[in-house]
Amino acid sequence: MSKTSDLNLPDIKAAPGLTVQEYAYLRLRNAIMLGAIAPGTNLTIRGLASYLDLSPTPVREAIRRLSSENALEVLNNRRLSIPHMKAGRFEELIQLRITLETHAAERALPYFSDVIINDLTRMDDEMDQAVLEHRTEDLTQLNHDFHRRLYAANPNSQAIPLIESVWLQLGPFQRQVVREVKQYYSVDRHKEILNALRQRDPMALVVAIENDIRDGIVRSGREKLQKEAQRTQPLLH
Repeated sequence: MSKTSDLNLPDIKAAPGLTVQEYAYLRLRNAIMLGAIAPGTNLTIRGLASYLDLSPTPVREAIRRLSSENALEVLNNRRLSIPHMKAGRFEELIQLRITLETHAAERALPYFSDVIINDLTRMDDEMDQAVLEHRTEDLTQLNHDFHRRLYAANPNSQAIPLIESVWLQLGPFQRQVVREVKQYYSVDRHKEILNALRQRDPMALVVAIENDIRDGIVRSGREKLQKEAQRTQPLLH
């Protein structure tokens, strides 16, 4: 089991006027969303405060908020933990991703310009390079950036905070899948997304988004959960 001293939490840019409480929350939230804290890591408020060079008070408030978002569990002994993924919870989160993200993509389609499509193409090229160089730590961040840019094309979008809430709960498990499954990105569905955007084809876009989510984590995630269930299943005599 990992300890707080083993953490390597990505830093974030502190926007002007950002309070200490907000910084603690955003730093921890970003780390969990990117999977930088593995399920089962042994965390304490004092340990996190020491790591972030903050007092316990803003960290405690950040933990409260993250706990309410189902990203952290507060245990009886006052220790903290990233929840282990369960098969039922995994299926529910995947269905939420598909519903929210296909909706957000379709609603954003009328606002797409060649400039935005070129930005997304560049991001996809960066992901291709990260895959070739086996930079698994960068893949989740790049993928989030790609999808945020896509959905944010709609200036009236209200879906992005909801989508990020699902990413937050899937992040640690998804990072494990990326590390352990070699064929995680066997098909690049982002090319299909980009083609649908260029053609302004809403049906093709919805199908490409759903395939991207399913191919990106569903099959590999299910396999991992099945293997874990088999390891923990008691032997029958």
